[in-house]
Amino acid sequence: MNAEANLTRECREPSTGRANRFPAYPLVQLVRFGWLELQSCVFAAAVFAGLLVCFVVPLPLASYDAMLVWCVAVTLGLWWLGLESWREVLVICAFHLLGLGLELFKVHVGSWSYPGDALTKVAGVPLFSGFMYAAVGSYICQAWRRLQLRVSHYPAVPVTLVAVAIYANFFTHHWVVDARLPLAVVGLLVLRRTWVHFTVGGARHRMPLALAFLLIGLFLWIAENLATLLDAWAYPGQEQVWHVVHASKIGAWALLVTMSFVLVATVKRYEGVLHHVSEVPVSPGDGPAPASR
Repeated sequence: MNAEANLTRECREPSTGRANRFPAYPLVQLVRFGWLELQSCVFAAAVFAGLLVCFVVPLPLASYDAMLVWCVAVTLGLWWLGLESWREVLVICAFHLLGLGLELFKVHVGSWSYPGDALTKVAGVPLFSGFMYAAVGSYICQAWRRLQLRVSHYPAVPVTLVAVAIYANFFTHHWVVDARLPLAVVGLLVLRRTWVHFTVGGARHRMPLALAFLLIGLFLWIAENLATLLDAWAYPGQEQVWHVVHASKIGAWALLVTMSFVLVATVKRYEGVLHHVSEVPVSPGDGPAPASR
């Protein structure tokens, strides 16, 4: 409570002098923001470090098996170090199961494949693959804590319904019309008034939540290109010669992030750290706004 009260007082202080005296302040804030984002990617960074070692360095066991051991160790290590709470670990496990279910189906219908052999492959899918989805959940949990994330005008029920429909569409579009674009439009309409608020260097900022989903989707697409380059998995046509993953995957990842956010937001609502208290309008480039609980 004391730390939160201090944050509230700090964010209520006027920023007129600091920004005017220091012309490079926006650049400093951008660097601070980037550093906090990097720290929030600790799980994803660990997964990529494991991929780099397992698929480049010869190991005494199959790469997919080594990745499973590594991802379990990282999950337990983050919890033991206090970087993930037990609730967040449960969220990560939920992401793993949802991702694994999607992987089993997508590999079965030929959307992509895992070329390597392993003892821990089930129906052609290595069990470690679910942790790549879990990394997204971990990132959101870490960012929530490090950036003091809160949301305003968040319509929980409509967003949840859209997220469920998005997940279902990843399966059903193989037999019926792909509803990806209509669902994206509905998602934009539902989130048109929703903002995510975050703290950088004691200053409070905000951006549209839908824009945050798109930006995360972009970075996930970049990560996907790196992973396929390391032969972690392969899309049709990448088996012999690697090529850049189609840019349409950016939208697919952004939609998947919607589902990820809903799961984390459910936990944060239970913890009482979901909603932004003040609804005072603040433009993205303005100084600090009143902090949230």
